[in-house]
Amino acid sequence: MILTDIQILEEISKGTIKIEPFDRSALGTNSYDVRLSKHMATYKNRVLDAKQHNEIEHFEIGEEGFVLQPDTLYLGATLEYTETHAHVPFLEGKSSVGRLGIDIHATAGKGDVGFCNYWTLEISVSQPVRIYAGMPIGQLIYFEIKGNIENLYNKKASAKYNHKTEKPMESMMWKNKF
Repeated sequence: MILTDIQILEEISKGTIKIEPFDRSALGTNSYDVRLSKHMATYKNRVLDAKQHNEIEHFEIGEEGFVLQPDTLYLGATLEYTETHAHVPFLEGKSSVGRLGIDIHATAGKGDVGFCNYWTLEISVSQPVRIYAGMPIGQLIYFEIKGNIENLYNKKASAKYNHKTEKPMESMMWKNKF
């Protein structure tokens, strides 16, 4: 079951959902709109290797915005820091962003119970698009869980994205054993 606006507010007051900064006008009927931060990154190498640490270069979106180009994977971040202690958060793109040809995640739209961080976005575009820091970029949807959880994400020793950072994080696939 997806939480409604009233339920999201109740969970925020209980402390099971945390959104900073919180803006009441960003609360939808059954979601919360998140914005794009000024922090972006691209990979240093054009060819990425799943078994290697692929380094990124960070940059900031200026006042004039930044033009995203096709055939480049950009890593962005949400302006909002979130914590989710009793629900499964899903991050989806806003329809107005999709209608500009912007995808905000390749495969990683679902968070885990216990995720406490800024969201890294895997941004790609079908044609050049100018973006701006602070623009609405996605919406968080919260699902109820059934049953108890043995390992919250923020308590797992194997969790690769627990380091709190406002900047987008590169893939940590290389830490897996395969």
